[in-house]
Amino acid sequence: MSQQKKNVLPWMGVHSFWIMFCVCIPECMYAQKTCPEVRQQFLNDGFHRNLLIKINLSTADESIGSCIVAIKVHFPKGLYVDPYELTSLKKHNLTEALVIADNVDLEAPEYLAADISVLVYMRPDPECFSCFRALLPLHCRYHRPAENDGEISTVLKSPELLIHCRKSLLSLECLKETEIEAPCSQKDMHMCHWDSMKFETVNKELKLQIPVGLKYHLTLVCTVTLATTILCSSLILSAIYKHGCFSFIQSSW
Repeated sequence: MSQQKKNVLPWMGVHSFWIMFCVCIPECMYAQKTCPEVRQQFLNDGFHRNLLIKINLSTADESIGSCIVAIKVHFPKGLYVDPYELTSLKKHNLTEALVIADNVDLEAPEYLAADISVLVYMRPDPECFSCFRALLPLHCRYHRPAENDGEISTVLKSPELLIHCRKSLLSLECLKETEIEAPCSQKDMHMCHWDSMKFETVNKELKLQIPVGLKYHLTLVCTVTLATTILCSSLILSAIYKHGCFSFIQSSW
């Protein structure tokens, strides 16, 4: 009997260890994953793109739905957002974003433009609890011609994650010391105090390849453009002279 107890007790000890390992380790891993995750992804090709932003707050608290989540995206000079397009999207209840700039020159090339920031108000993601998402249209500016490669890389800067809700719902370890004052929403321009949060980025560096012209094509492009302009102007003037109706008014002087 004593021999059986000696054989059972070690087995029970090992069994209890594996039970605690399987139960406690996932809990510890989940507890460590308290800071939100931010994923950004470029969609489409060419000069007109969409920036898909997804945020996972990594919490199981149902009260998180009462929070307002926004992300401040910093665009380099090679990218811009059209404020008129954002106004149209807002009317159709598609995207809510606010350009933080006095004036955005839509026609300026990259070397004459300035950096801009856009405050994007996130919306709950129906496919994921405690997740938010937004789709922001953006455009590439024209760059100077390159020497050899027909593409230029533009790196999107790290964004800022802002949350406006009760402090008790947020992880204190992820809260930054600074608070930001910004509009509560694009519809309600009253100012709110936003908490800036630390986050983990799923894709560390978001790179965009922008097509550019080549310098050794400059002479050919200018020659073809000038010849086409002269030809079209001549055809228009010829048609006006041939089919136009001219009347001359003789002066009484």
